[in-house]
Amino acid sequence: MKKVLVTGAAGFIASYVCKLLSKQGVHVVAIDNMNDYYDLRLKEYRLHEIQKLSNLVFYKMDIEDREALNTLFGQHKFDVVFNLAARAGVRYSMENPHIYMSTNAQGSLNLLDVMNKYKVKKFVLASTSSLYAGQKMPFMEDLAVNTPISPYAASKKAAEVMAYSYHYLYDMDISIVRYFTVYGPAGRPDMSIFRFIKWIDCHEKLELFGDGGQSRDFTYVEDIAHGTVLAAKNLGYEIINLGGGKNPISLNTVIAEIEKYLGKKAIIQEQEFHRADIKETWADISKAERLLGWKPQTLFNQGLVETIEWYKNNSNWLRNLHL
Repeated sequence: MKKVLVTGAAGFIASYVCKLLSKQGVHVVAIDNMNDYYDLRLKEYRLHEIQKLSNLVFYKMDIEDREALNTLFGQHKFDVVFNLAARAGVRYSMENPHIYMSTNAQGSLNLLDVMNKYKVKKFVLASTSSLYAGQKMPFMEDLAVNTPISPYAASKKAAEVMAYSYHYLYDMDISIVRYFTVYGPAGRPDMSIFRFIKWIDCHEKLELFGDGGQSRDFTYVEDIAHGTVLAAKNLGYEIINLGGGKNPISLNTVIAEIEKYLGKKAIIQEQEFHRADIKETWADISKAERLLGWKPQTLFNQGLVETIEWYKNNSNWLRNLHL
């Protein structure tokens, strides 16, 4: 790889992908529309971090804007496109399903179409473990995921199958990486670990959907970024899980660990379990090990400490962040 495009670059995972690619000497063209789905101060923080990279150029741009993408591809010759731009979040997708389809599905189609026009052959698409709802664990990539239970999951499935169409029709090389509950410093404020840390630190009520027995295959963001970059190799068309690959960790365990590191007690307010949530996730990562030589390196507690330390070091503005 000499030059690549990373979409959604001010997002949580994409910002780490940009840093890793830059460290490897790759020239990165980064784009993001800087939408206000969550508090923009966090996106601006990440953008400030990646703009320090000497071999990165940033454009404020939306993957829904086909004309802008066409101009961009006319100016740069890309070896790989990493599409990490997305509307994320299960619950909000039920409030505004149309924008999930326009960004996650139509936006991916726009990229595939302009790639085909400019003969860019490698596409890495970020997808989600939310597609595995109701399937037998540990989740394997060959499971039929044809019953998404949220517009978010449905929009990601649409992007996956459209990518297959372009692989079949135009011989594009496609890697789809399905992420499992990513956490780490500068994480999204709509996700549980960021919220739990902030609520416990600020002595605010911790909203817990269900009894906390639900569990997740938490995966540290630097491990996820590493797997995403490795997926840029030529594979044909492959769907690959990137997850912790070990026994899932319950939310009650997460809360207890945060309490221990902060030295504060949570004020738990239980709410009804949401029907669009998954009670448990667990990735089979044998395919990632076989095809990419990838497996996570960061133990959950180690990553949690890093996340809490980052929060404490930036608490002067994070305590006021809108969740």
